[in-house]
Amino acid sequence: MGKVIFYHLTRNPLEVTAHMLLDRAHQAGWRVTVRGRDPAVLARLDETLWLGDKAGFLPHGLAGGAHDADQPILLTQDHACPNNPACLMVIDMADATPQDADGLERLWILFDGNDAAATDHARAQWKAVKAAGMPAEYWSEESGRWQMKAQSGS
Repeated sequence: MGKVIFYHLTRNPLEVTAHMLLDRAHQAGWRVTVRGRDPAVLARLDETLWLGDKAGFLPHGLAGGAHDADQPILLTQDHACPNNPACLMVIDMADATPQDADGLERLWILFDGNDAAATDHARAQWKAVKAAGMPAEYWSEESGRWQMKAQSGS
C-alpha cells in the first residue's frame, strides 16, 4: 500500500508541480500514470512536457496509442493503467479512491487551491483516505515553498 500525498497548488500552475514530481519519479525509475478528466488539460500537460529543454525532457505519451504499455509516463482519462505504474498522479478533479494506492509507491493528488470545487473535491478524497487508515500527507505551497501541513495514518 502506497502513500497518498495531496499537493495544494496556490502559487505554481499544475504543469510546474507535475513536472517536478514526474521528474523525481523518472529519476527513481518509477513509471507514472497521470489521470485527468479534461482532454484539454492533459494536452496542455503533454505539450509542456514536450517543450521542456533536453535536460528536463520526460519521456511520456497520451493514452490511446499503440505503445501505451511502454510509456514511462502515460497521460490518460481512463482508470486503467496499462503502463504498470509505481505512481499514479491524479489531476483536474479526476476520481481517486484509497484502493487506487494498492500496489503503488505513491498516489499523488494535485488540486488547485484557488478553485473552491477542486478544494472541496480534494477534501472529500482526504476524508476517504483518512477513513481507510492509509498513510497520507497534505502539502501546501501557500508560504512560497512546499510545507507539509498535515499527516494521517501510519
